[in-house]
Amino acid sequence: MMWSLWWVWLAAGVALGILEILAPGYVFLGFAIGAGVVGGLLAAGFSFSLSVLLVIFAILSLVSWLALRKIFGIRQGQVKVWDRDINDD
Repeated sequence: MMWSLWWVWLAAGVALGILEILAPGYVFLGFAIGAGVVGGLLAAGFSFSLSVLLVIFAILSLVSWLALRKIFGIRQGQVKVWDRDINDD
């Protein structure tokens, strides 16, 4: 029954946000946004089963991750070119 408590989802969102600060890459931030929105839905009074909550979380996390990749991802022309091999000595 812990999954139906809004503060658990918000705490998970904060924990994932902190993890994103420690390991940047916009991966955990997508999950944090998904958990935060699910926590907000539960705090607003909506009641869902575990399977529906997980589907909502997965869809929101994927959409937010794709949006973050689109906004902050590698831009066109920003490709790392290796001109020498590490073993060439």
